[in-house]
Amino acid sequence: MDTLPCKGCRGLCCGPVPITEKDLMKIRRRIKRMPVKHRSNLENQTRYFGTCIFYDLDNDKCGIHDARPEICKMFGYYEKLVCFRKPELATKPLPARLEDSIGILSVDFTWDYFK
Repeated sequence: MDTLPCKGCRGLCCGPVPITEKDLMKIRRRIKRMPVKHRSNLENQTRYFGTCIFYDLDNDKCGIHDARPEICKMFGYYEKLVCFRKPELATKPLPARLEDSIGILSVDFTWDYFK
């Protein structure tokens, strides 16, 4: 399977990120297990409004990759969720029914929410 060329994008396509209740529960568990130093580093990075609070700009990768929202797993591989650097990978049709979003990371759910 071909992969997305995420290195060098600095998380600019990572937002706004709608999350579901299931996503939020996974993220909460991940944050509780996160080392304080790593969490502090992520929390104190300056980013554009609306970009994901969990994108690690220093390391140019997702800071919660194992608990990332479903929409993030779909990005780049599904129609209408196209990566501008590799649009040919977006071939799967979106599921007929997606779980309802409960909010947006960085807008409705900020670092303050996870404290």
